[in-house]
Amino acid sequence: MHEEQFQKKSYGLDLEDLDPELFEADPIDLITKTVKEAPGRIALIFMDVKITFGKLDAYANMFAHMLIKNGFRKGDVVGINLPNIPEYTIAWLGTLKAGCISTGVSPLLSADEMKYQLKDGKARGLVTLDAIFAKRVADLAPELPDLKLIIGASVGGFLPKYRQFLGKLLKKLPSGKITPIQGKQVIKFEDIIRTGKYPIDAPNVKLTADDPAFIMYTGGTTGQPKGAVLTHRNNMAQILIATTFMDWDKNSGAVLSAFPMFHIAGLVFNELSVYNGWTQILLPDPRNTEFTCKVLDKYRPWLIANVPSLYYLLMADPKFKELDHTNLEQCISAASPFPVQSQKELLEIIGENKLIELYGMTETTAIAVINPARGEKRLGTVGLPMINTDIKIIGTETGELVPQGEAGELLVRCPHLMKEYYNQPEETANAIDAEGYLHTGDVVIQDADGYLTIVDRTKDMIIVSGFKVFSKKVEDVLATHPAVDIAATVGVPNLKRPGSEMVEAFVSLTPEYAFGGDTAALEKEIIAFAGKKLAPYEVPKVVHIRKELPLTSVGKLDKKPLRAEAVNKK
Repeated sequence: MHEEQFQKKSYGLDLEDLDPELFEADPIDLITKTVKEAPGRIALIFMDVKITFGKLDAYANMFAHMLIKNGFRKGDVVGINLPNIPEYTIAWLGTLKAGCISTGVSPLLSADEMKYQLKDGKARGLVTLDAIFAKRVADLAPELPDLKLIIGASVGGFLPKYRQFLGKLLKKLPSGKITPIQGKQVIKFEDIIRTGKYPIDAPNVKLTADDPAFIMYTGGTTGQPKGAVLTHRNNMAQILIATTFMDWDKNSGAVLSAFPMFHIAGLVFNELSVYNGWTQILLPDPRNTEFTCKVLDKYRPWLIANVPSLYYLLMADPKFKELDHTNLEQCISAASPFPVQSQKELLEIIGENKLIELYGMTETTAIAVINPARGEKRLGTVGLPMINTDIKIIGTETGELVPQGEAGELLVRCPHLMKEYYNQPEETANAIDAEGYLHTGDVVIQDADGYLTIVDRTKDMIIVSGFKVFSKKVEDVLATHPAVDIAATVGVPNLKRPGSEMVEAFVSLTPEYAFGGDTAALEKEIIAFAGKKLAPYEVPKVVHIRKELPLTSVGKLDKKPLRAEAVNKK
């Protein structure tokens, strides 16, 4: 498949591309293979409540039968608007078993954003929290003519009744009242799996590799979110390629991911766990580091996955530094830049050679490039293209292949590349070229060993007097200043030089830094520090100190409000 595979020498394993015929397998049989092998093994742990693979499969079958009984047919869309609780895993698996399409809907969306996504995806069903139902869904539902069925779940739905009561009494569990809505079927999640109304055997629904499995929305930097249509072939390819490339063992123990399942990273991690027979530890609130540390201490997972912003929170918690991390083998970071200095600080806590940074997109069903499990994990890079994955690196202005070691836009072609953007043929054509390559919009450099380093987004690149400034380079330098925790740079128009930009930076401070309170002096100090390490055109002209920087719903640094703030001040 590959035009050039020189990166193979860095894999650390003798690997060849998988036979594409493997991706044509029955998707449900493949995903639920573990159930048949070990139904008694623990699949999910949520606040110390344990659910076996056998129970998970039975619950998913009940959910599928419920959809079918309510008139859902193959190809209907079901939105899942939940945090990482057992009901999410049950709902997406049950949705697929019914032949329907699952779409993740972030609980953090505003009412208008939620309405847009459900309307755009023509969702016929929605699984939501009782608290969100009461605050948003009850008012939105009449404006969604395609929506026929609403299922209300509770954060503590799997907890013993006394813990549910105490949680609501002490307001530690969000809750709301599920009420009838005219013209909609409204049911409670617990009535699906507790009443015995629905069979526990799998429904007889035939799926093909070409059938859509997910429509996962991706925001990008401008415009309304687009729904990436991911087929069962895409899904199977991602699961099999990633498992093979990373040499992951089946049934190897407990894992923990803070990636939300409504995001492609959390969804695929969830699927990988079910396929590989891993015990998933679910976090209701990943920002609660005290709870996370207790869970890490009790269950000692061999693999954890986080966005960098959550690693920063853990590293700032003394309890995390005191934990025994000897059982931890792999620590995955993705979705946002993670400066090398911060990576080194994390490795000092968890142990050397454990951090695995990767790169992927919703459009590539998550992972496309990753540091190898058995080869060198090269800090500051996102690793190597996986097997069955072609890449090109082209000039952002010329569109021609760039020489090795030079920066250019990353293009990716793989069997887990999305089919299309839902109902947006023009956007699809703009994203995927005639050769089947996705134009990612990310600017990378590939070294002689095949490792890729992300240096910028094409839309984030700053042009100063004709010179290209890569924001990640500047941010990495700023992050080495002892006061700086996280840095974000944006380009703003230089009013004195029309057509040129200036670099502005926004930074948050490390908790340990002894800050005297003179903000202006510290901002000047950071600029002077950058001036010693960067070319003059790369140095931020202005630095803004913030208590915290804006993040997206999945913990990525969100530059849009920062860029707007900087531009509006001019």
